[in-house]
Amino acid sequence: MEHSIKRWAWLLVLPTFAAFCIAFLIPFFSGLYLSFCNFRTVNDAVFVGLSNYRRIFTADSEFLHALWFTVRFAVLAVLSVNLFGFALALLLTRGIRGTNVFRTFFFMPNLIGGIVLGYIWQMIINGVLYRYQYAITSDPKFGFWGLIILMNWQMIGYVMIIYIAGIQSVPGDLVEAARVDGANAPQVLRHVILPSVMPSVTICLFLTITNSFKMFDQNLALTAGAPANKTRMLALDIYQTFYGRIGYEGVGQAKAVLFFVIVALISLTQLYLTRRKEVEN
Repeated sequence: MEHSIKRWAWLLVLPTFAAFCIAFLIPFFSGLYLSFCNFRTVNDAVFVGLSNYRRIFTADSEFLHALWFTVRFAVLAVLSVNLFGFALALLLTRGIRGTNVFRTFFFMPNLIGGIVLGYIWQMIINGVLYRYQYAITSDPKFGFWGLIILMNWQMIGYVMIIYIAGIQSVPGDLVEAARVDGANAPQVLRHVILPSVMPSVTICLFLTITNSFKMFDQNLALTAGAPANKTRMLALDIYQTFYGRIGYEGVGQAKAVLFFVIVALISLTQLYLTRRKEVEN
């Protein structure tokens, strides 16, 4: 039986591998090639070398602004989402009455689509700002903090569930032993709970970092980059470059490749650092 499985294993893997090639590998390498071309459609691509990449930093200054805006947003969003999510997880693992109801309530925003979330929060924020003769697109600061609030409202419940699973997996005997040895609540949290939930921290950091950089729907619905593209994030900048500027399709594709490299480097670095902490703990 084992010999037969090894002999025909390639046939069992073939459908999944074919789907992976069609849906990921072929489009990925095609996109990588097109980033070095000028084109209107895939069939009329003309190789131009690094010209598109040079145009990103010479003829398109908005890319760097979108990158800086996205980095600032990602740093603040990742920190706030994980801190609030972990705090809620601690609170909802203390046997409070109605815990399951609260967990469901906090998780529900994650089930709403990004476009819908953007329009909901646009109405809420504008409803407040209109009283002072402002709108969310009046000042880039309003758009920035609106995106932070939206990201927190959507993601806190999601990471909370992951942290709850991690906290509940901490052996109760270990916590009790620490308390018997005289550790107070902050010491138990720092030296027992946090080291034990590092796998959950790794997952939550990865999810929030990648989602922060990839945010598109919410940015489009909430501000659409207004005012004057000052709240435009990288994903929206790539979209508007590719579809909104004639002759810039190759530049948009080059931006997408750079975007992939940036997110991949940041995410892999984070995974390496936090997984090493798991091993140490």
